[in-house]
Amino acid sequence: MVTHPLWRPFELASDADIVAARVNAPQRGAPIDVVEPDPTWPATFAIVAARVGAVLGRRALTIAHVGSTAVAGLAAKPVIDIDVIVTDSADEQAYVPDMEAGGWVLRIREPEFEEHRLLRLEDPECNLHVWSPGSPEPRRHLAFRDWLGTHPEDRDLYAAKRVAAARGFTDGMHYNNAKAGVVYDIYERIFAADPAHPHDPRPRTRQS
Repeated sequence: MVTHPLWRPFELASDADIVAARVNAPQRGAPIDVVEPDPTWPATFAIVAARVGAVLGRRALTIAHVGSTAVAGLAAKPVIDIDVIVTDSADEQAYVPDMEAGGWVLRIREPEFEEHRLLRLEDPECNLHVWSPGSPEPRRHLAFRDWLGTHPEDRDLYAAKRVAAARGFTDGMHYNNAKAGVVYDIYERIFAADPAHPHDPRPRTRQS
């Protein structure tokens, strides 16, 4: 079976995975809230991206607005998601101390997930996802963002994540699990529509 280069199997993070990934995490967060689209989100991204660039300088190889706030017309958590590529995301000493001095807090460390790190800023609220060059996940994020921007039917389907948010989640990773199925299904359509890479859709199992 042919799979797209950015394809990965449908998997949910276990509670053990979630606990292991947390760093400096608060005991309990505020309830997840999904709000109507805010036209100021792109401007907020630009402000935060400039702050990231000022701290990291040339260490920030790319800085990109991803996630729901990067899609016009899409309801979202009022939290800006940013992907930044550095030379080696596993080398925390090369960037984390400087980011912490700038007001960021390291929250997530996932060595087995493409050496992903997540730093959190509270004002304005932002999740900074740090990756290394060649990591597939930030490329997936860009593909997902661009697809939702040009496919209103999938944008509206994804907006149904409000239903998951309404269940009272306070943990972002549990919230992500709750909407992971629809995310996977949309990715399958993205990959199947890519003329550069043949892809045989791999639907989730019934139990998924």
